[in-house]
Amino acid sequence: MFDRLSQNARLVIASLLSVSIIFGWQILFVEPMIKEQQEEMERVALTMPKDEQHIPQKLEERNQIISNEINKGTRVKFQNTKVKGSINLVGARIDDLILEKYSQSLEEQDKKVTLLSPGKALDAYFIELGWIAGDTSFKAPDKKALWNADKNELKSGETLTLSHNADGIIYKIAISLDDDYLFSVNQTVINKSGREIAVAPYALANRINNLLEQNNFVFHEGLIGVSNSTLKEVSYSDMQENKKMDLGDYSWVGFSDKYWLTSFISHKDAGYKVKATYSERDNVGRFQIGFNPDEATKIQNDSSHSWGHFKIFAGAKELELLEHYQDTLDIKLFDRAVDFGMLYFITKPISYLLHMFYQFLNNFGVAILALTVLIKIMLFPLAYKGFKGMNRLKDLQPKIMQLKEKFADDPGAFQKAMLDVYKKEKVNPMGGCLPILLQIPVFFALYKVLYVSIEMRQAPFFWWIKDLSIPDPLSIFNLFGLIPIDLPPFLMIGILPILMSLTMFIQQSLNPEPADPVQAKVMKFLPVILLFMFTSFPSGLIIYWTWSNILSIAQQIFIKRISTKG
Repeated sequence: MFDRLSQNARLVIASLLSVSIIFGWQILFVEPMIKEQQEEMERVALTMPKDEQHIPQKLEERNQIISNEINKGTRVKFQNTKVKGSINLVGARIDDLILEKYSQSLEEQDKKVTLLSPGKALDAYFIELGWIAGDTSFKAPDKKALWNADKNELKSGETLTLSHNADGIIYKIAISLDDDYLFSVNQTVINKSGREIAVAPYALANRINNLLEQNNFVFHEGLIGVSNSTLKEVSYSDMQENKKMDLGDYSWVGFSDKYWLTSFISHKDAGYKVKATYSERDNVGRFQIGFNPDEATKIQNDSSHSWGHFKIFAGAKELELLEHYQDTLDIKLFDRAVDFGMLYFITKPISYLLHMFYQFLNNFGVAILALTVLIKIMLFPLAYKGFKGMNRLKDLQPKIMQLKEKFADDPGAFQKAMLDVYKKEKVNPMGGCLPILLQIPVFFALYKVLYVSIEMRQAPFFWWIKDLSIPDPLSIFNLFGLIPIDLPPFLMIGILPILMSLTMFIQQSLNPEPADPVQAKVMKFLPVILLFMFTSFPSGLIIYWTWSNILSIAQQIFIKRISTKG
């Protein structure tokens, strides 16, 4: 009686743990990811005061503010095939930058992603260039200074020069743009003041951001950079908590979003100090990265000094492009701006393979299927050994059931007799777990690739799957979209999660049941548990898991036939 109660208690505990996993996953992962997907392109709504509830009107107001700022006539436009925008001559700010290749949503392909916005916008995000005076005897141009430009438009391959003259000191900023997302900046001072001066250039990135409410465990958002050849990451919440942080020398540093990056890259001979600050004004928080040389430079009268070219990257985290800059400009670990996580050594090769298949198949969904086949082939020797062991276990099930009946009142004796059978038949009861254990790191690595690679953003498959980076948009509870009702995230159980769960049931039926009845019942519930958990996963990942299950079923049947013939 005691043993029965113990088993029942264990079953209850296992059931409670299963429910806890479902709801814990819902709270920690599903809801933040759904919220991030819904609000990714509407950060402006997150920064509004609580008493401002009419978001559409405020969005129109925000757009009008941006339009007014951009059309003041104090701007120089820039454009290439990937970006367009303008530089504000008041304050020497790059505060208007649109990514021409990327749409805000599948439904609005004509509306492109805005990366940088003017300071008066509710989602302000800008880069500012200037100088810091080494003493109080003169005033360096500040954010209100009006700069002169030598041309009205900057095109790729050209150089724009901004100049400002104050107290006999001429400040110049030369800016050029390549064919992608990289600006080159050269800052120069010509001293005609009649005396020695000390001055230092600076660059800063300033943004309003409320992503603190969306922090997740999947990828990093916040400050990112490389110091002493080591990747450094500082979250927005850490910046908010510390207010001011002197981070020391960085070869490159910037703000990293899921798909976008704005960063400063120093030239080789300069040591650039980084300061990270957080401040609040009118209930709006601002995050800022300051990037400037170690100390002010003394410049004699009738002399000049140039601090050399540093770079500004403002664009999409396209892996091949980041690697190109990393190699040609010797930018250490620049590819790590794409958050491939702790399994970087697995994740990056998988990303390469996926892109290789895409080059031939021209469909990322089909590329995932091809990648899965390759992974199965590579792991087949281990899978063969594991599946063969599971089939041997299944053959031994009648004998195990006899022992279970024989030692029904003595669990210890049953365990010993069962282990003796396994030892005699040379069967490892854990051998069947090896293929699954090997698949887990591949699963998480592919999850990273699908979730953080911009190439997956809005990448279609077939039929109703228009974006492999987001969950299956259909649900069985609204008859797959036929009934126009809004459902909570955990009820958005689409066709792909259902197929995945069904293939898991079929795969389990081919395997022997665990001898422990509690473990057997938990394993039967596992496909249902994963059904709810996987509703929030990217469609591409569920396609991988479902197709992997189907291939595993085929492998098990094939191995069973080979073993029978042998």
